[in-house]
Amino acid sequence: MRLRTVLLLFIAIGLAGGTAMLARAWLAAQRAAEIAEAAPLALPTPAKSVLVARTELRRGQILKPEDMMWQVWPEGGLDKNYVVLGSRTPESFAGWVARNPVSAGEPITEAKIISPANRGFLAAVLRPGMRAISVPVTITSGISGFIFPGDQVDLLITYQVPSLAPAGSTGGGYEHKAAETVLHDVRVIAIDQRLESKAGEAVVAHTATLEVTPKQSEVIALAGEIGKLSLSLRSLVPAVADATAAAVSPDGTRITDSSDGTPSPTFTIDSEISPLLPKSLHGNDNSDAGTITILRGGGKGADSIASPAASRGS
Repeated sequence: MRLRTVLLLFIAIGLAGGTAMLARAWLAAQRAAEIAEAAPLALPTPAKSVLVARTELRRGQILKPEDMMWQVWPEGGLDKNYVVLGSRTPESFAGWVARNPVSAGEPITEAKIISPANRGFLAAVLRPGMRAISVPVTITSGISGFIFPGDQVDLLITYQVPSLAPAGSTGGGYEHKAAETVLHDVRVIAIDQRLESKAGEAVVAHTATLEVTPKQSEVIALAGEIGKLSLSLRSLVPAVADATAAAVSPDGTRITDSSDGTPSPTFTIDSEISPLLPKSLHGNDNSDAGTITILRGGGKGADSIASPAASRGS
């Protein structure tokens, strides 16, 4: 009887221990399941941002930081030539030039743009069929250093105009001074040997390189031999009235080039500025100057004709 009781006791203890172990294992499994359900979902790898063109970039356009922006790009579509956020900044490409046209939203690569330090940079700045020519400037003719690459300017020339001596007078005529706008809306592509500018920095340059047509380069080369050249800065957003004003002569008539409809050079004589200066025989104020009067027999009749000099000056 005693042996049986001892055996039952051992069996009971074994069953109790097994039940406890099974219960503990079940509770551990339930807790692990609850922890797995409560764990946050694994987030996907974030997409990278690529430097793209904010607007369409034309061939030869000088880049500015605002011409570019960061665009989120799919991981699978990344190219090794793309500029990824963290490797470069838009400011590092300021002053570079678009070698080929770049559409808005298209990734920017170094194959599509060219650095100022590379050979052939100036040729890439020039648009097809255009030429580069440099003109001397001073602190005043260069607008105190506030003309930068990419600006649009007008080219002026100041020179002396010899006036014809009135009929019957002795000695030479008064030499007038004149200012003339010989070219309109010309793009500046370099100041001195710099093709880019730093923000907020004004550089007093000695030369300005302009982008012109072959004919305009001839005009500039000859104008530099005639007189002093100056630059006139144009607004980035010219008013409609500016185009009309640029093509109107001092007497109010519109001046256009009959070959292509572009404004012809306009001019100002010193006598238009000060009434104390003698009138120029080349201006409209002397339409009656240089007149020759022909008297016929007995003084009964007279005809007046313009002298050849006055005809040339009108």
